[in-house]
Amino acid sequence: MLLTQEIRNQTKDQLTQELRNLKQEQMNLRFQKAYDQLSSTMRVRQVRRQIARIKTIMGEKTYKGAK
Repeated sequence: MLLTQEIRNQTKDQLTQELRNLKQEQMNLRFQKAYDQLSSTMRVRQVRRQIARIKTIMGEKTYKGAK
């Protein structure tokens, strides 16, 4: 799991790729949950929060770039 400071240091392309990977993982976790194969329910929460963290920082970078 990436820390907020590590996320801030990444480029926009790296953030986009990381977001894509996390969304894929989130989809896989949803399928595992649907088939009762999910081993760690905490991971669902971690992925969701990490996605939100990345989206927030991407928004901040866009906002700062617009100024």
